[in-house]
Amino acid sequence: MKKLLPLILLLVGAGAGVGAGIFMRPVPDPEETAISEEMTEAPEIGGTAEDTSDREYVKMNNQFVVPIVNGDAVQALVVLSLSLEVPAGQKDSIYSREPKLRDSFLQVLFDHANVGGFDGAFTNANNLAVLRGALREVAQKDMGDQITDVLIIEIARQDY
Repeated sequence: MKKLLPLILLLVGAGAGVGAGIFMRPVPDPEETAISEEMTEAPEIGGTAEDTSDREYVKMNNQFVVPIVNGDAVQALVVLSLSLEVPAGQKDSIYSREPKLRDSFLQVLFDHANVGGFDGAFTNANNLAVLRGALREVAQKDMGDQITDVLIIEIARQDY
């Protein structure tokens, strides 16, 4: 019973804290809500919303694992999932050349790791923009205009 009481008190306290947070949440300002709704609408290009029906997204089959080496030891691993933005109907040609793309992407990822791109605040928007640009450049070199963009879907770092 002595071990059960602290657990019960912890659960009751956590529940009370969540309930109080929900109850005390401020009411959103209608003016701010209208502004945020305007910001989430599709951007207009030339008076019409951008048409994305002519594109599709190809998720690379496996994740990319990039070792972060310090001296002679692996200090961390970075795991990424990538998708490619391609014109509609190009999915099969991308999958048929996936080994070549994976090889090129891994070389870019290893180079990025070797210059310290995955150190510190590696999820900073500027750092990811540099990585995305390098990945897009090598993808377009390998596949031409079939690839319009490279998207980083997931990224995680595990330190050892």
